[in-house]
Amino acid sequence: MPNLGFPEIMIILVVALLVFGPKKLPDLGRSLGNGIREFRKGTQGLKAELEGSLKPDEVPAPLVAEPVRLTKQADAKV
Repeated sequence: MPNLGFPEIMIILVVALLVFGPKKLPDLGRSLGNGIREFRKGTQGLKAELEGSLKPDEVPAPLVAEPVRLTKQADAKV
């Protein structure tokens, strides 16, 4: 994808101004900014959740059963 220079950006802005008009253009920019902000919040929340679940510190220890000791009395009862 080629980089956009100053002349290309100016052409895009002039076309947007002609298509949407001077009254509608600020509303479109505001709604676009809000959409981008919400998208960033969502991706940051997902990233934090994934990083939190992958930390080795928070991995629960495996359950280990204690060994059973057999005494002479337990052998006699069996």
